[in-house]
Amino acid sequence: MFSGHPRGQSWHACCSFYGPVNLLDAVAASMIRPPGDTRPARLFKEVLDLEALVGQLEADDAARAALLAAARDRATVALELAERQGLTAISLVDERYSSWLREIVDPPSVLWVRGVIPPLSPPAERPVVAIVGSRQATPAGLQMGRWLAEGLAEAGLAVVSGLARGVDGTAHEGALASGGVTIGVLGCGADVVYPSEHRDLAARVAASGGVVSEFPPGTAPLPHHFPLRNRIIAGLSRAVVVIEAGEKSGSLITAKMAMEQGRDVLVVPGNVLSGRNRGGHALIKDGARLVESVDDVLAEIGMLGAARAGQVGTDGADNLMIDNELSKQMAIGETYDADTLAGLTGWDVSKLLSELARLELGGQVSRLAGGWVRRAGRTRG
Repeated sequence: MFSGHPRGQSWHACCSFYGPVNLLDAVAASMIRPPGDTRPARLFKEVLDLEALVGQLEADDAARAALLAAARDRATVALELAERQGLTAISLVDERYSSWLREIVDPPSVLWVRGVIPPLSPPAERPVVAIVGSRQATPAGLQMGRWLAEGLAEAGLAVVSGLARGVDGTAHEGALASGGVTIGVLGCGADVVYPSEHRDLAARVAASGGVVSEFPPGTAPLPHHFPLRNRIIAGLSRAVVVIEAGEKSGSLITAKMAMEQGRDVLVVPGNVLSGRNRGGHALIKDGARLVESVDDVLAEIGMLGAARAGQVGTDGADNLMIDNELSKQMAIGETYDADTLAGLTGWDVSKLLSELARLELGGQVSRLAGGWVRRAGRTRG
């Protein structure tokens, strides 16, 4: 598990299987250039040495010395503030650092963590899937984000998102509702909650998995920080699921970064008239996998069989047959009244209402104003 450095241990004592790299220098490497310039991150991954990094950025001896001193001073202040705020700094060479994030071209030289993160590297690696989407999502989009997160968390995966309004927030809530692990990646310091109304959610995410940022404590949520945050969401993940992405949305940026990083990109299709899904539908045209259920996600990352092997069914064969019959007739995200479902299934209304009540209790359908909607959990049977 991720945890803080032992009380009293020197920051300079950090080392790993990669060889000695002290934490102060790893933090300083992240402060050589202002946020938005990822060249130091690329170079640090290659050289794993602060002085060598500065040597490649600055030729003049005096300028190099000044740059090193200033970066180390800022790093010392940041580490002291992190300790007061209860944050943990994890360097690129720390064995607790995600092995998947380490693979990208420009991984952060350090991650600041609030909370306790599950193992994200072998041998006890917990697979991660990202769920991202619109901040102004429709009710169907919000439901889909929550349902997918619930199912993935139940299957033993960690769900990562950006703690933003809309789909991100519901994805975190879904993972938490199933007792699973979820990780929030911020475009500000890990001690800063943005948006502010997610203060309680951020605390619960930190207790479940963790709140993570590459920005030092106290950093404000500035617009140019969020594309940088998005590359971390993608980098942590085996796959990125996109829900209701417009043509210029942040979730579309995350998906494109995931593609560049060689990760799977999956898209939940939506209404073609609203314009909310144009970005996502463009991804499908470019080869992204269409997603309708948790099984689709698990199959794409090669974990469907393993997830099912750990499940024990509790419903009888007749209930599964009824469940499947309804599932065939109900499209995800669409609301159906009783008369419509009775016509589709051929059942009388009394039988239909009885079975809908049973499925609602079992979590397969939800009742909304105007009818019932099928939940996007794992397919059954």
